[in-house]
Amino acid sequence: MSKYILMLLLLLPNVAGAIAQNVNTVQPKIMVIPYTKEGEDLRTVLEDDVNKRITLAKIREAFDDRGFTTIDFTARLKAISQNEVFTADNQTDLKSRLIEMSGADIYVEAEMNVLLSSSGNSVKVIVTAYDVSTGASLANKVGDSGKFYTDDIGKLASKSIGSCAEEFLNTIQTKFSDIVENGRSVIINFGFDQNSSYSMSSEIGGQGLQLSDELEMWMEEHAYKNNYHIQGTTDKQMIFDDVRIPLKDPKNGNNYNTNKFALEIFKFMRKLGLQVQRDIKGTTIYITIK
Repeated sequence: MSKYILMLLLLLPNVAGAIAQNVNTVQPKIMVIPYTKEGEDLRTVLEDDVNKRITLAKIREAFDDRGFTTIDFTARLKAISQNEVFTADNQTDLKSRLIEMSGADIYVEAEMNVLLSSSGNSVKVIVTAYDVSTGASLANKVGDSGKFYTDDIGKLASKSIGSCAEEFLNTIQTKFSDIVENGRSVIINFGFDQNSSYSMSSEIGGQGLQLSDELEMWMEEHAYKNNYHIQGTTDKQMIFDDVRIPLKDPKNGNNYNTNKFALEIFKFMRKLGLQVQRDIKGTTIYITIK
């Protein structure tokens, strides 16, 4: 008997560790925003349709019920609208600013269709999750309540999102956990201005190495967990098609994003004595050497 007790005591730390690991699973902060068509105002799309307001609230409620931290879209939007001036012509800027200032890790765009007819009412939702930092799509699901003879849109909305929420959130959690563990993936494209006197074979820096070698050495040191891949190198271009960056800044624990990594590259290029231009489009960083 003492033999089995000893084995149990030896196993307990491992069991406790496994439990702690599951308990400490990092969950993303999620903000749910309404889908807007071209010409629709993000600030008024919900004001004009009470059924959409109800549906959006039910989507957020479904996420809350499953233990996810959600961020109030209307509160964030109100704060931005009060502090900054936006016009109907710059809705893209408003949406980008809202997402940037939300504090969310993931935003979910919800397209809501409330169908009212004599044969029964229904609610259909299309939910798509995006990584705030890179804009990459993480999950996409369609929920449908089915037709019922009821005017309770709240119940129909709950039934609609309930039909897909579990699988949708499980996919988000899996993708987000992978990001936490392995970092976000970005693409970095190094190229040259038409009038540049440099090339990838130019000797740069105090060690007299070729520029392509300097870039790879820097990437090896700064990519998250040294995880990067080179798609190809020519004399006029070098493409890293998968570079991992951390979810949090290792120095201060703040959120880390593509812009911050691009800034680090910019500062490194300046140390090499190079003048560069940086552009960011989605998950791709473009560095142009002048």
